[in-house]
Amino acid sequence: MLLPLLTKMPMQPTDELMAAATVFRYFNGLSAKEKAQFISLGPIYREWNARLNLISRKDIDYLYLKHVLHALSIAKVVTLAPGAQVLDVGTGGGFPGIPLAIMFPQTQFHLIDGVGKKIRAVEQIAEALALTNVTASQIRAEHVAGQYDFVLGKAVTDLATFYSWVEGKIAPHSQHNIPNGVLYLKGEATTPLPMPTTQHHTYSIGTFFEDPFFE
Repeated sequence: MLLPLLTKMPMQPTDELMAAATVFRYFNGLSAKEKAQFISLGPIYREWNARLNLISRKDIDYLYLKHVLHALSIAKVVTLAPGAQVLDVGTGGGFPGIPLAIMFPQTQFHLIDGVGKKIRAVEQIAEALALTNVTASQIRAEHVAGQYDFVLGKAVTDLATFYSWVEGKIAPHSQHNIPNGVLYLKGEATTPLPMPTTQHHTYSIGTFFEDPFFE
């Protein structure tokens, strides 16, 4: 039943439905609640971006393509298990963590960033979306306690530096189709990898989504 979600969110305009269809095109097993949450992302982020520059203002009209769908490319690599623990480092405005939290409501996501006002915004966005599987903290990755199935990042820093922050935070035993580790979204430029080549794999997002943006 969607009443608890929809009482927090007004009916969405047709253009938001059309924009969200970018996601539905590639993920056709979404529940009614998940679809409603994805549709609501547009107006929620427009409102927040007017107050706080969570994402580039020139990108707000391309939110679903450049941010939501980009984040969901991780779901093309791994289906996150119920009860899995995921850390999103340098989440900024909540990417990739928020879209993935919608996609995998039984997976626990911890979103962190060093900027307090962004974390406060992410907390309120998660609340507006009724995402009970999201926590957010203003903390540096090096100071996070515990271990996680996966650590996420989106162009936070160079990969070697990122790995040095989080290499001790990977849980040793995997419950997924790929080993536990770092799932890092970046551009096409070559980056020296900080681990032996037998321990990494590069995925081209252009093989998942047809839009030229991902080529």
